[in-house]
Amino acid sequence: MQRKQFLKYLGAALGAAAVPPVLTACGGGDTAVSVPEPLPGSESAPVLLPALSAEEIAGLYYMREEEKLAHDVYLALFDRWDAQVFDNIAQSETQHTEAVRSLILAHGLEDPAATTAPGVFVNADLQALYNQLVDMGQRSLVDALKVGCLVEETDIRDIEKRKALVIDEPDIVQVYDNLLCGSRNHLRAFNSQLVKQEGVYEPTVLNQAEWDAIALSPNESCKG
Repeated sequence: MQRKQFLKYLGAALGAAAVPPVLTACGGGDTAVSVPEPLPGSESAPVLLPALSAEEIAGLYYMREEEKLAHDVYLALFDRWDAQVFDNIAQSETQHTEAVRSLILAHGLEDPAATTAPGVFVNADLQALYNQLVDMGQRSLVDALKVGCLVEETDIRDIEKRKALVIDEPDIVQVYDNLLCGSRNHLRAFNSQLVKQEGVYEPTVLNQAEWDAIALSPNESCKG
């Protein structure tokens, strides 16, 4: 997702910085989340697979860093608010970004996040987004939870777009499907924390019907 479009979503979802938060801060956040299983054999040396298209490679690189962004944002917000939901989902995001890393290595590509520290990204747009998201999440716990909702609905749409560009790579499709499953569960977890505090998140990336279909349905088992 382009930076300008994402920042537009941020403004719509969280409001301008001058506008005070509407919702009250909440505590808790100990919702358990499903973690997609790692690729079989990912712990051992990868077996190189056929070459990918430029679009498929670009998709893997972007998703590697976007999943890292989610992980790093959630850790920063956990440090700020000590809400368990951020720590739980950050752990799941570790599995997400590692799953994409395994694909990158299996296809003989260089990992763009191999040496980057938390909160640091090769993609300049993602770097700016990370800074913006963490800043917005500092204002209140409710704003931080809304950042989580925004990250997850954006992640769902971005994975769908990149999955649509995969031509004939079942390994990539499987990982993307697992990432989508996990992101839907993350969305449910963040949304449930807002609902408990009588808060309402208005989706800006997914349409309302798509949001309701996910947020109002039970958690999934992300193993397929």
